[in-house]
Amino acid sequence: MRILQVSVLLLLAAAAVTAQTPPAGQPPAPQRPVNATPGGPGGPGGGQRRGPIQVMTLTSTAWPDGGMIPAKYTQAGAQVSPALSWSNVPDTAQSFVLIARDLDAATGNGTDDILHWMLWNIPGATRSLPEGIPQGAQLADGTRQISASGPYYRGPGAPAAGPAHHYTFELYALDGNLDVQAVGQSPALTRAAVLAAMAGRVRGKAVYVGLFKR
Repeated sequence: MRILQVSVLLLLAAAAVTAQTPPAGQPPAPQRPVNATPGGPGGPGGGQRRGPIQVMTLTSTAWPDGGMIPAKYTQAGAQVSPALSWSNVPDTAQSFVLIARDLDAATGNGTDDILHWMLWNIPGATRSLPEGIPQGAQLADGTRQISASGPYYRGPGAPAAGPAHHYTFELYALDGNLDVQAVGQSPALTRAAVLAAMAGRVRGKAVYVGLFKR
């Protein structure tokens, strides 16, 4: 009887192995990786996995995309912030972040650039910014702002010597607001805090470019 039981167990084990082994020339079935389920851990920023980042459209009446920025919006003029508008916003957008920076002006150890404007917690229903946003760490609608030199728009200021600098206006749609204050620490640390808080929350992005030198 014991020999018979052992024989049955061996036959069952062999059948299981045969069922899991693909025919000759056929690759094995792919295995589902750990934490690969939608919404599981391991997504960007350590949060949940979400869909792809949607491409939005950012436009301005101040200058054409990739064109020269008029003096009015620069340190050579009145440093008025440009009018901006955007579309193709993802349905999950609850707030926006706008970052304007000089890609050709390295600062510190050469790994950073000059921050000319950063606004965050722009309400999710907003689709445009008027020309000439007023100074102040927090606007009436809850939007917060800083630049490398204070709570306001800092216009481009590339020197006349050398080529024109590239100034990018990057708009991000987020799935919530950011708990980062505009006061209490340096602009560099505030910028770093905003970028860290954005991790895993970006649902859409758009970029608009302008060139300038004095």
